[in-house]
Amino acid sequence: MKIMKSKLFAISLFTMAIASCNSPEKKVETVLEVTSFNIKTTVSELEFNKLDAEVEETFTSKQPGFIRRQSGVDEQGRYVVLVYWKSVADAEASMNKFMSDESVASYAGMIDGSSMKMSRFTITEEFTATNSTFTEVMTFKLKEGANVEAFNTVNDRVGPEFSEKQTGFLQRITGFNKKGEQVAVAYWDTKAHSDAVINDFMNAAVAKEFMGMMDQSTIDMIRFQSLTSLKNVKLSNKDIVIALLNSFNTGDQTPISYINPNMYIQHNLDVADGLQGFGEVMQHAPEGGFKANVLRAFQDGDYVFTHTEYDFFGPKAGFDIFRFEDGMIVEHWDNLLPVQKPNPSGRTQFDGATTLTDIDKTEANKAVVRGFIENVLLNHEMDKVTNYINPATYIQHNAAVADGLDGFGAAMKYFADNGLVMQYDELHMVLGQGNYVLSVSEGKFGKGDHTAYYDLFRLEDGLIVEHWDVIATIPAKSEWKNENGKF
Repeated sequence: MKIMKSKLFAISLFTMAIASCNSPEKKVETVLEVTSFNIKTTVSELEFNKLDAEVEETFTSKQPGFIRRQSGVDEQGRYVVLVYWKSVADAEASMNKFMSDESVASYAGMIDGSSMKMSRFTITEEFTATNSTFTEVMTFKLKEGANVEAFNTVNDRVGPEFSEKQTGFLQRITGFNKKGEQVAVAYWDTKAHSDAVINDFMNAAVAKEFMGMMDQSTIDMIRFQSLTSLKNVKLSNKDIVIALLNSFNTGDQTPISYINPNMYIQHNLDVADGLQGFGEVMQHAPEGGFKANVLRAFQDGDYVFTHTEYDFFGPKAGFDIFRFEDGMIVEHWDNLLPVQKPNPSGRTQFDGATTLTDIDKTEANKAVVRGFIENVLLNHEMDKVTNYINPATYIQHNAAVADGLDGFGAAMKYFADNGLVMQYDELHMVLGQGNYVLSVSEGKFGKGDHTAYYDLFRLEDGLIVEHWDVIATIPAKSEWKNENGKF
């Protein structure tokens, strides 16, 4: 009898063991940290990408709880960093250390802090898409009152009913956090395979059901190429210009080699034409040399334009435009003005927003600025001002003008009451990148002096919301050191 009981007990344990093996394993919860940001417009993408790899190797991967890190950039220039951690505590400890660690200070200093967004999500999938080069990250909240269990059921169907059937699809990871945010990450082998099925996904029944449960106003979709997969990254024209202007501070002669020695057309009328004229200016620099603090830099095709705080025979505010051909600088325009005191709203010629956004809206924003200059400033159709300027949020950096349309109106009244003029006669150039547009115009100012107007505008939702300018008198032709003209 004892033998029988022992056998039955052994069989029972064996059966329990089998049952345990066949039962679903509890998935281990980990943390996915999603951070997105823009780099400062004055930062070299090539240099940033190099530092990003160093940060991963020497800092992030050394932190307790680290699992994996991936970084990339989308077509709008927004960077994304995905880091998998064993716990929220590990993620928080790493971020706290990152904010004060000197070893990553140069990297952190390149990031436009005002553009940074960061969320953490609890996930249960283990990352396996090691050969992915292209990633889609969607963060969102559900509609108020949505059934979470019903959503989870639909969410689980997206993979088997659509994504897993597509060529190049590698893995889908989903998660949530206590703030009510959701995340869905799709890994692909190439961007081309992802692009090929975007429309099919939006028309798929399961996708419509999935998207229909979301609060549409909270959706943020980022599709990005991993930095490690980007090939042939080199200095952009913008990088070259910034290096050239920074050479005033460093004395580095290398950037000068990017000026075409056989064709350099100079429009600064105080400087002789060609590379020789540039060299003569540098030779006459005061003790300690010139200084340049590039605050904003943008690229529009073969043109690069910058907003710079100079020490150039005294403190000055300046806009520069450089034109490139075959990777070489062949032409230069600028407008310089001595630094002024803060304006009635307390703003300077240099402070204000710097974040570059809306790359896909570049041409539309240029059209808005062109319309403002031509219709309002050239044709004096003042009733159209609010077609171009947001009256509620207009920020002004002109040293004599306060914020808002009231400030603009008060300045115009002062000029009229005192027999002064601010007259735009011709628009010569409109350049832009994303939400920043520079216009170059000719006219008269003050007592009628022949004047060059350089106006930099920042736009939001199709309207101008911020403005910087440099208004400078054009010298008499008898004083010109080149024959190229101001424009």
